[in-house]
Amino acid sequence: MSKTSEAHLPALPFPAAAIQAPEGSLWRNWQVKPADGPNGKDRKSVALAAFDTGAKPFSQGDKSTDQATVLALAKEIDQLQNLFYADGRFKLLLILQGTDTSGKDGTVRGLFSQTSPLGVHTVGWKAPTETERDHDYLWRIHQKVPGAGEIMVFNRSHYEDVLVPVVNGWITPEQTRQRLAHINDFERLLAETGTVILKCMLHISKDEQRLRLQERVDDETKHWKFSLGDLAVRKQWSEYQRAYENLLEATSTPWAPWTVVPADSKTQRNLMIATLVRDTLKNLGLRFPPADPALAGLKVT
Repeated sequence: MSKTSEAHLPALPFPAAAIQAPEGSLWRNWQVKPADGPNGKDRKSVALAAFDTGAKPFSQGDKSTDQATVLALAKEIDQLQNLFYADGRFKLLLILQGTDTSGKDGTVRGLFSQTSPLGVHTVGWKAPTETERDHDYLWRIHQKVPGAGEIMVFNRSHYEDVLVPVVNGWITPEQTRQRLAHINDFERLLAETGTVILKCMLHISKDEQRLRLQERVDDETKHWKFSLGDLAVRKQWSEYQRAYENLLEATSTPWAPWTVVPADSKTQRNLMIATLVRDTLKNLGLRFPPADPALAGLKVT
């Protein structure tokens, strides 16, 4: 980045610096680079085809070893979450966005299987209710962002509002641009008030989605996961890919960058996101609050 373009960038709010992929790290190839210039003028277009859905950048080459690593990371995240909760200076918002069957539910189970519910919460976003539609589209989202010391996981998110309406032609291109700008401003507000935002786009291939949908059809215990509407949405695959490319390009910011996660492998997906969460928590410099002086020498009888 040139010094000239760098001067135009907004100041990076702490703790947003904790989520920037350092030069030479494995993350560099998977984190969508924010624009170099003001208002995204110098942003390069995003092509999802350039991200290999079958890649395993964090794998050690053996599935059982990777699964053991995911479990170890889940335990480490539990320990760090306790410290995060005690520290209380920050909030963490993990956004999991992806097409049907990309593994959002499985990611939550894999990452937080060892975690106490004390400070970790999950919201699965569905179509807005009538009451929610009476407000602006971010109204319901703002009510569910994490509080101090909390980790909140969004299974889908406000990004549905620049996917479904766009693909179905319910909003105009101008309204789409307005919403993308709203989202950037909203996330900057959160970042400047202590929220660490991790945004993961779970990227699977069309062939892998076909296999997973067929598995749901063939397995009676998974019928509840399947809807005939899934097939209608699948016919819009190309349109959704373009909508994702547009939002990744427009909303990967210094304070809330997108990470594209190759998700054809469920183990690789969990390994990559668990590593991202663990590394981010460690980068925050968490600490326990100062001891109460009144406790010095206290004996419990």
